[in-house]
Amino acid sequence: MKVSIYVSPKKGVLDPAGQAALGALKSLGFGEVADVKIGKYIILSLEGLESDKAEARVQEMCERLLANPIIEDYRIEME
Repeated sequence: MKVSIYVSPKKGVLDPAGQAALGALKSLGFGEVADVKIGKYIILSLEGLESDKAEARVQEMCERLLANPIIEDYRIEME
């Protein structure tokens, strides 16, 4: 089973990498860019789990290691 996890900064949390990219884009002439958020894209391959249990396990992985739930949001897509 393939799992995609998208991690991004929560709204209102300072994103220094995103701000640096925004400044660079504007200096390169891309003035139409209003905001940049930089996050993580994680792909997992799972074996030996039923789909109903897999989502709970991936949720636990995100909460314990893959994302910082205090400052980051995450979205899980199961295939």
